[in-house]
Amino acid sequence: MKKRLNILNIFVDQQRFDTIHALGNPVIKTPNLDRLVERGVAFTNAFSPSPVCISARCSMIHGQYPMNTNCYANTTMPTDGRDTFMTALTRNGYRTHGIGKCHFTPDTHGLRGFQTRERQEEGGGRMSALDKNPYLKFLHDKGYTHVIEPNGVRGEMYYIPQPSQLPAALHPSQWIGDRASAFLKEQKGEKQPWFLYASFIHPHPPFAPPNPWHKLYRAPLMPLPNLPPDYESLQTYVNRCQNRYKYRDQGMDLNLLRNIKAHYYACISFVDYQVGRILDTLEQTGQLENTLILFTGDHGEHLGDYNCFGKRSMHDSCARIPMLTALPGVLDGGRTCDTPVNLVDLASTFLELTKTSLDTHELDGVNLADIASGSSDRDMVFSQHAYTRRVNIVNREIPLPVEYMDDPALEVASMSSHMAVTREWKYIYSAPDAQEFLFDKIQDPLETRNRAGNPFPKDVLQTMKGRLIDHLKSGDETAGIDGDQWRVFPETPPFPKNPDAGLLIQDGYAPWANMTIPGYME
Repeated sequence: MKKRLNILNIFVDQQRFDTIHALGNPVIKTPNLDRLVERGVAFTNAFSPSPVCISARCSMIHGQYPMNTNCYANTTMPTDGRDTFMTALTRNGYRTHGIGKCHFTPDTHGLRGFQTRERQEEGGGRMSALDKNPYLKFLHDKGYTHVIEPNGVRGEMYYIPQPSQLPAALHPSQWIGDRASAFLKEQKGEKQPWFLYASFIHPHPPFAPPNPWHKLYRAPLMPLPNLPPDYESLQTYVNRCQNRYKYRDQGMDLNLLRNIKAHYYACISFVDYQVGRILDTLEQTGQLENTLILFTGDHGEHLGDYNCFGKRSMHDSCARIPMLTALPGVLDGGRTCDTPVNLVDLASTFLELTKTSLDTHELDGVNLADIASGSSDRDMVFSQHAYTRRVNIVNREIPLPVEYMDDPALEVASMSSHMAVTREWKYIYSAPDAQEFLFDKIQDPLETRNRAGNPFPKDVLQTMKGRLIDHLKSGDETAGIDGDQWRVFPETPPFPKNPDAGLLIQDGYAPWANMTIPGYME
């Protein structure tokens, strides 16, 4: 009797699409991701459905775009009982287990279809909740309660490269590798198929690799960021907000930027090392040949491109993600596929390959195996992010317009960024700026020049815009649409001129610290 398919879903946070050596990055060292590239199918035009942590993950687990989940940012995931793909797999007899960051909201300790979880999130939980935070309990038992922020120092240090205060053996990424390997060993010889979600917080900032990994890349040897002429014209409202609250809008230091990139790459390489340990365990336990492996992430990171930092943007540096798959006889051969794909495709892929379905809703995605084989005619994917007052740190204190109080959809629409992308073109609309962008992906792959104001590709712009608007209408996402045009909103919040207005403070990420120093801090 043929064994049922296992699924290993390795997930990262904030890893750019262009950070895999085998796919063209000559600087970064990723020998284990390279193994997947050589063994499987690399989707080189993969995109986030919403380039920020929670809404991207929400769309992934439900297989729906934000217009159908109503989760557009780091806000609340659906609480209406709709299935996740983990729900369907569990119902179909799978042993389902999640390790690491899930970022579920509002039920941060929830299962959402998993049978079990080993939780490791950026935030804490206090001493009384260590039973629900196994990684923090692990550190506590090792005597590391003096490390206030195990994932790196946040707030004012958010984009300051820093070596981890933890040794490699206790680092958050190492713990994910340890626990994933342990799970795989436990499944050896079991008849029940399994789904394992192994989710790393890194390379999400702070960029804090352990010793000696922080010396793997040297700042003076790192490439400079992508700073095209007139790069400020390629920024949007959300970029300016992020630069402000991440302490990155008071001048450019190219030496610092190269050091940031060096530490960011080191975080990725340390995760890559853990991926190698997980793959080795899979092979050593005899489970490699009947396991679908899928490596991907939620979104990218500007990393100084366009003099911007963070995510929440539709440039490739943020919205485009790595996506590597491997399954003998289905997704194999060391091939690349440049058909656009999206995180919403994961649910369709997992469920179709395991002959499983959801009970509560239709999926927006396509089976990646069909895309790789050329049997799917899907040629465009989409993304949406809404930077509303609820998540807008810089302008949180500005009161909402009265009409938004009565119709929250108006605020979502007024603060949304949208994207539609094919192999050849990318179209973006930023509602807070009432600004369009059109990028020629073939002739201008680094997105250095906006073609939206250029008269020559105007037909392309209208076609891309029309398809995006039709997509939104199909999901009743119409508050930002006026006929076949974008609705113009006059109430965009003014950007504060005070350079200290809206800075980020994240002291709440300290799980057990006494945040006082007698005689100095009270």
